[in-house]
Amino acid sequence: MAKIAALGSYLYQSVLAFGLLIAVSNLLTAPNYVAYSLFVSIVQFADIACFQWLRAVCSRFYPGPDGESEQAERGVIIAEFIASAVLCLLGVVAATLFDVPLWLGLIGAVAAILQGGGELHLTMLRFRQEFRLFSWLQGARATIVTAATLAGAVAGGDLGHVVAGVLAGNLVYCSLACFLSRRILPWSHIWDGKLVRRHLVYGGVSAGASVAGVLAPLGLKTIFVSALGAAGAAGPLLALDLLQRPFGMIITSLQAVRYPELVARFDREGDSGAIQVELGRYYALLTGFSLIGAAGMIALLGGAARAVVPPALQSSFLLTAPLIMLVALLRALTHTLLSTPAHLQRRLPAIVGLAACDCILTCAGALLAATLYPGDAVAVAAGAAGGAAVAAAGGTIMLRRQPFVMPWWPVVLSGAALALSWLSVSWFAGDLLLSTGVALACALAFGMAPFLTLVRWIVR
Repeated sequence: MAKIAALGSYLYQSVLAFGLLIAVSNLLTAPNYVAYSLFVSIVQFADIACFQWLRAVCSRFYPGPDGESEQAERGVIIAEFIASAVLCLLGVVAATLFDVPLWLGLIGAVAAILQGGGELHLTMLRFRQEFRLFSWLQGARATIVTAATLAGAVAGGDLGHVVAGVLAGNLVYCSLACFLSRRILPWSHIWDGKLVRRHLVYGGVSAGASVAGVLAPLGLKTIFVSALGAAGAAGPLLALDLLQRPFGMIITSLQAVRYPELVARFDREGDSGAIQVELGRYYALLTGFSLIGAAGMIALLGGAARAVVPPALQSSFLLTAPLIMLVALLRALTHTLLSTPAHLQRRLPAIVGLAACDCILTCAGALLAATLYPGDAVAVAAGAAGGAAVAAAGGTIMLRRQPFVMPWWPVVLSGAALALSWLSVSWFAGDLLLSTGVALACALAFGMAPFLTLVRWIVR
């Protein structure tokens, strides 16, 4: 049940994040929303650039086989976090050279530090199997940050008030998290140069891959704004913000409960038959749940957009959302499923190469489409989807590096649910109720059996 609670906390966080984006997009004008969206992307980029390497280190080496190794790892990780936070603050100086206001740069840097520290703290709890406290804090963070951000948007309705809310929410949460976990994760002062070198090599490469992953949506946003203008790009940017999150939630939550066990067994057993079976089930979980989630999203997209997306953005949102959803699906699987063998075997060049190819091809496809079809939002989204598909197809070569036994039937049925749901929406495009009903029926008919099987694999 602890694993189900962890999955539930991710779902709760994703729902709140989805609702926050909808609320902020309605409270801010289109130019202000574009500025807010870019600010959030830059903060996420800074978080990943400065702290993702530590989260990768934690997921591979913490807590270690015994209490002594855990204390040593924790002490080194804390020291490395402090050093990374200082580098993040120094980045504000570089940002001012590009005409970024000093106050905005400082708020963004502090928000990135607090966000990175909160994520690292939750990662350490998760890999210590402290799922009860992890689930509670995950939900508390989502609630506090959402409430503070909304309060800022309501109070001022401009970028300054919203980002102040983001900063205040993260500050309150981090204070609460440190207080509640003070006995489980006590402060450690150990320093070990050998551990630092190991962390820098593995963590640096993994962070480089994550930076490439974040650069892709940031690049897509820049291309949309350049091709369509701030007002015209607001709809596609809202779709990009909204539709990345469900897949991120699915992948992150499944990794949270299954990947630590898979890594530990791989290190103990190597390339055994049991590992091949578990690896295949892990792949099926990631793919099956992602496809089922996409089928449900396609079915509900039209009704949800008309209910929550601002009227001025609905047309461009609905035109680009299906293709942007496809981009998010392909990129989520590329960065998680396809890179798994490289992470297990610590093939560092392969990890970076796959992420870089995905980023370059996705943005290149969008840029090519924007050049060939100026001012066409659908063409830009289609170009991005084409680039992401090429990167995913090339990345399947990575799976051959580690043998696995794949249970294909849940994946095939989940794929059928997505295909039929998408076709139903297209066939009955003139009737919202009919298209939604038929698409949902297809998603349920073909997705329910694999969904139940995949859930049993999680809780077994």
